[in-house]
Amino acid sequence: MLGGRVADVASSTFAELLLERAGDGHPGLRFEDETYSWAGVVAAARARAALLPDACPEPRGRPRHVGVLLENVPEHVFWIFAAALGRATAVGINPTRRGAELAADVRHTDCDLIVTDTAHLPLLDALGDAVPPERILAVDTAAYRARLDSAGAGDGFGEPDARPGDRLLLLFTSGSTGAPKAVACGQGRLAAIAERSAMMGIERDSVTYVAMPLFHGNAVMANLAMAVHAGATVALRRRFSASGFLPDVRRFGVTYFNYVGRALAYILATPERPDDARNTLRAVFGTEASAQDMAGFARRFGCRVIEGYGSSEGAISLRKTPDSPPDALGVAPPDVEVAVLDPGTGAECPRARFDAAGRLLNPGEAIGELAGPDAGGSFEGYYNDPEADAERVRGGVYWSGDLGYRDEAGYFYFAGRGADRLRVDSENFAAAPVERILARWPAAVMCAVYPVPDPRTGDQVMAALEPHDGASFDPEEFADFLAAQPDLGTKWAPRFVRVVRPMPLTATGKVHKRPLRRLLWDPVDGQQVWVRPGRRLAYEPMTAAHAEELRAQFAAHGRDHALTAL
Repeated sequence: MLGGRVADVASSTFAELLLERAGDGHPGLRFEDETYSWAGVVAAARARAALLPDACPEPRGRPRHVGVLLENVPEHVFWIFAAALGRATAVGINPTRRGAELAADVRHTDCDLIVTDTAHLPLLDALGDAVPPERILAVDTAAYRARLDSAGAGDGFGEPDARPGDRLLLLFTSGSTGAPKAVACGQGRLAAIAERSAMMGIERDSVTYVAMPLFHGNAVMANLAMAVHAGATVALRRRFSASGFLPDVRRFGVTYFNYVGRALAYILATPERPDDARNTLRAVFGTEASAQDMAGFARRFGCRVIEGYGSSEGAISLRKTPDSPPDALGVAPPDVEVAVLDPGTGAECPRARFDAAGRLLNPGEAIGELAGPDAGGSFEGYYNDPEADAERVRGGVYWSGDLGYRDEAGYFYFAGRGADRLRVDSENFAAAPVERILARWPAAVMCAVYPVPDPRTGDQVMAALEPHDGASFDPEEFADFLAAQPDLGTKWAPRFVRVVRPMPLTATGKVHKRPLRRLLWDPVDGQQVWVRPGRRLAYEPMTAAHAEELRAQFAAHGRDHALTAL
C-alpha cells in the first residue's frame, strides 16, 4: 500500500481530480465488452450522487455512509466516485465474509445505504432490519434504474465543495491476523496518493488493470485513484484469475498491474509459454511477493516489478531502491521516518547482523516493530474503534503491528505480522525470514510459517506448503533441500509440515494463518501432515499415535491451555 501521509496532503481533493475528467472523451473504464469515456464515468458518478438525498437522509454529525457490496464491476467504481462528488463515505464491504461477520461489518460502519446486486442480496439476511429494505439498492434491477432516472443527471453535484479532511473511504484491513478494522481515508489523502501516478509509470496512454478487489485499499489507492489523476484507461476484472491474467493483458493492452499477497505466485504457477513476454505490460506494483517471484515474474513477462511496503493506515511506507538487497523491503522515502522499535521499551532495536551465508545472527534483539516516530499525526484513525486507535498510536508514535529488522546499511526487512513471532528453545525469531527460505523450494507455489505450541514451553515451527499442480510432498527431498540452505537458522526447520491445496487466503490474497494455527497438526479434509520427531532432518507422516502422544505431553506438563487457547 502507498503511504499518503496526512502531513503531505495539499489543498486538493479527490473530487476535484475527478471533475477534471468531466469533459474528457478518452476511454476511462473498460469492463468485459463495455467501454466508458472518462466523461461518461463522471456523469454516471454524478447521477448516483444525485440519488443520495432521496435514498437516505444525511445523518447528524457525519457524512452518509454508503456500503458497497459488489464485485469489481462498473457500478462499484461509479459509487466510489459518487461518494467523492456527493461528500459521502464509501464503505467497502467484503463479499467473502458471511452471516454474522458481514452483518457486524455493516453495523460497525453505520451504513445508511447499501449498494449491491441480486446475487449478493442473500448475504444481507443476517442484518435483520438494521438497514431498511428501501435503503438497499440492487443495481441490476429495474427499480434501481427507475430511481436513477428520477434522480436526474446530478450536474450540480461535486462542484468543488468537498474538503481535504472529508472522510471519503472506510476500507477494512485484510484481517489476516485479527478482526478486520475499518481504516479511514480522507479526500485529501486519496488525492495526494493519486498525484503519485508518475512514480508508478502511469501516464495518459497507460492502461491499468484492476483485478484486486475494490473493497480493499490496494486497488483504490495503487491503481484506480492514480488512473484518475493521469487520465489513463482502467481495465476492470470482476475477480482475479491467474489463468485469465495474460489474456486480459493482451486483450486490453494493459501496461500496469497492481497486486497484493500471493497473486504473482499464482500467475507464475500457470503453464509457461515461450511467448509470455510478448505483451504490453510495463510495470507491476504490489506488496508481499517473494524475491524469487518478483525476479521470475519480471523475467517471464518482460516487465518491471516494483515492490513496496505501506500500512493500510497510510502512516508509514518503504520503497525498494535499485541497490536494495533482494529480500529487503528497501528504505523509507525522504519525507518519512521509519524505525524498528522494541514494543516493550520504545527503544530502537540494534541493527541486524548476518554471517557470510546471510544467516541472521541476532534475531532476538534485532527484530522489533516497524514504527513511525513522527507519524502519529498522519494516521486518520479507525472508524468507531478508540481501543484500536490507542494501540496503533502511543506517545505520538505510530506502531504498525508488523515485525521487521534493519541492517547496518539502513535497509529494512519484513519479519511478519505481530502474531508471527516464534520462541523456540528460548530463541526468538520471526516467520518471514523462514518463509523466504522455504519459498525457494521448487515444488511449492507458496508457503506459510507460523507458531504452534510446544508441549513444555514456547513454540514449535509449523509450515503449510501448497505444491504446484501435479507435484507432491517428498519428505526426503524436502529434508535435503533444508539441509542445503546455508542461511537456515538452527531452530528454523519446521517441526510440522501441512500440505494444503489450496492455501487459505484472505479476500485480498494474503495467507490466512489463523485457521491454519487452529488446526494444529491434525490432518483434515485429506490434507497430509508430516512431523520431524527428533533433531535430525527427517520427516514421517503424522499419525494418530503421534497426535495422542503429543497431547499426553501437553497434559503432563500442564499445558492443555495452550491448545484450547487456539
